[in-house]
Amino acid sequence: MIKDNQKVFNRLMVVVDAAITAVSFMLAYYFKFYFLDDGPGIGVLPAEDYFMLLPFIVLTYVLLYYSCSVYAPKRTIRRRFEIYGIIKSNTIGIVALIIVLYMIIREINFSRSVMAFFYLFNVFFTSCFRLALRKGLRTIRKKGYNLKHILLVGYSRAAEEYIDRLTDNPQWGYVACGILDNRIPAGTVYKGVKVLGRLGNLEVILPENKLDEIAISLSLQDYDYLESIVSVCEKSGVHTKFIPDYNSLIPTKPYTEDLMGLPVINIRYVPLTNTGNMIIKRMVDIVGSLCGIVITSPVMLAAALMVWLSSPGTVIFRQERVGLHNKPFYMYKFRTMEKQSPKEERRAWTVRNDPRVTPVGKFLRRTSLDELPQLFNILRGDMSLVGPRPERPLFVEKFREEIPRYMVKHQVRPGLTGWAQVNGLRGNTSIRKRIEYDIYYIENWTLGFDLKIILMTFFTGFINKNAY
Repeated sequence: MIKDNQKVFNRLMVVVDAAITAVSFMLAYYFKFYFLDDGPGIGVLPAEDYFMLLPFIVLTYVLLYYSCSVYAPKRTIRRRFEIYGIIKSNTIGIVALIIVLYMIIREINFSRSVMAFFYLFNVFFTSCFRLALRKGLRTIRKKGYNLKHILLVGYSRAAEEYIDRLTDNPQWGYVACGILDNRIPAGTVYKGVKVLGRLGNLEVILPENKLDEIAISLSLQDYDYLESIVSVCEKSGVHTKFIPDYNSLIPTKPYTEDLMGLPVINIRYVPLTNTGNMIIKRMVDIVGSLCGIVITSPVMLAAALMVWLSSPGTVIFRQERVGLHNKPFYMYKFRTMEKQSPKEERRAWTVRNDPRVTPVGKFLRRTSLDELPQLFNILRGDMSLVGPRPERPLFVEKFREEIPRYMVKHQVRPGLTGWAQVNGLRGNTSIRKRIEYDIYYIENWTLGFDLKIILMTFFTGFINKNAY
């Protein structure tokens, strides 16, 4: 029933999107010439010439929505991704329309304003429709309608995590009906989901045709049953998904690639291993560091003067840190402590009210102005504007043994600021939590993510209660 409803629903979505596109285009025409102007003037193309484009525009936009995954099932897709798909489709569509009109067929009399209003209206109305639709579906599912009933085959950590997510997100409309497993006794309950029986019961349950999906969530030790279970599910025609129980082996976001028909699973996806991404990020670092040096040069000059006058010693403090591919480098900072011996310098982290910190140094640390010389590290290529903060070699050796996946942070350049830092993880805060944020950044890097972190740094990252 759900499958049939989904087909009807998808077709209805296409019809509504086509109607919105057509209405948006016509509304753009009337808004331009009858609301902003007093009607089409001399030399303005008649409405018929505009509306002749509608069949081609509507077809193109529907195809773009398909290619940008706007018609993907909405149960687990977040709103922002759907809105992004709509904006992306409309941007591609309007650019293509402008190129065809003004560069290929050279119909220069079509109003640019109409095209701009069409773009804005279509994005706005389509997005509003999708948001209203989402709200309506959530209301329906809360009342017990439009639900998908799922049977889990295999009790494992993956099964528990899957049930956790379904329980935490009732708006998805998924209901776990039960679990089949050979190791866990029948009657065992996890968050309201009961173990119904053994794996062999699957052949009895499937013919009843009361399930919408099968989720294979076998534990690693039961993978010998995988081939036979997939065969039984395929024969039933019920939609089947596989939830691998590999979190203990691959605790991250893997990705697959095709090696001449052989699927290969890569344990970790690191966007910055891509040459194009590396070049883009490095160019941004060079431009950003140069601009930063020029803009902050008066501040750095004042800070240097304050350090020099406040206590004896060098103005710039160099300290060895571990960077990209575990290679050591010297990181620059304004000196914020009294002059120390190398032995004292290698002491543990700075603590609150540390007597070694000078009054000027305390101000520089609290405002993060002591970090400004690292702009020269960025220009040299030792660091990046955004990335995991680098650590001293002795602490790297300590944490690599104590904290799982700690060394992953060295797959990218260390940063002047980072995702962990703008979320308050500085100073005497959890190293494990910092690594979680660092790995999230490494696996989800985009240029937009970098810009977001830089903007957040200006609002939250400079002055921090944990910086002392």
